[in-house]
Amino acid sequence: MEATELLKKVRKIEIKTKMLSNQIFAGEYHSAFKGKGMTFSEVREYQFGDDIRNIDWNVTARFNHPYIKIYEEERELTVMLIVDVSGSKDFGTKGQLKKNLIAELCAVLSFSAIINNDKIGIIFFSDKVEKFIPPQKGKKHILRIISELLNFKAENKGTNIGEAVRFFTNVTKKRSTAFIISDFIDDGFEESIKISSRKHDLIALRIYDERETSMPNVGLACFKDSETNAIRWIDTSNSNFRNNYANFWLQKEKNLNEIFLKYGVDNLKLRTDFDYVKPLMNLFKRRINK
Repeated sequence: MEATELLKKVRKIEIKTKMLSNQIFAGEYHSAFKGKGMTFSEVREYQFGDDIRNIDWNVTARFNHPYIKIYEEERELTVMLIVDVSGSKDFGTKGQLKKNLIAELCAVLSFSAIINNDKIGIIFFSDKVEKFIPPQKGKKHILRIISELLNFKAENKGTNIGEAVRFFTNVTKKRSTAFIISDFIDDGFEESIKISSRKHDLIALRIYDERETSMPNVGLACFKDSETNAIRWIDTSNSNFRNNYANFWLQKEKNLNEIFLKYGVDNLKLRTDFDYVKPLMNLFKRRINK
């Protein structure tokens, strides 16, 4: 993409998503992703009704009078975007391609993070980790992330979610919030989700296109796998084939939901031709009410 065209696209996304972050998402983001940890603040004299488990015995012994430790919520977060850049990101039959929706989602989350004074980083993955941008703050950093999202060219086309989540777990020592943004057309990532969810707060944003949920009857058609480049001719007029495909999609949905529920991973389905604002707001509100 030419530099001038890229700058125009970055600016367009910045204007739209920054407005959403400022006017719509800021408050809900703050409440939904407030710090889970507690950090030491100060000591003060013990008062009737204080929790005796918080007594600071060293200070108490020194002054021969009970003192307790005061903790406050750890407000600053580290947010990581784990973004699928495999070949299937270029698919989309209505509204927009998956990659365009992903770029907007990442921009909204990024601007919401910096409004909240949080750090944000990004991991691009295919069937390997393609690029890692460590978490930082600031508008300049956000614009770099958006530029990369719009212009990044992956070396590989396959998908390995497990590898990306393992990388995130290994490089992120402090408890963090991670958005895994993918169409989840992959298997074998349950173990990495299991391990990472013990320490980090994981949220799965599942991007899909309407045409992936059911096969239309268009007669004999040629299909190409965007990740393997395999070509196959399929008679879509065959009702058994269409039913089997629909059942395959439903089973895939069921398996994903079971994994996410098992390990406490919040998840949200977002379709390429639907507005993402209301579903994302509902996700934030669900987390606030937990």
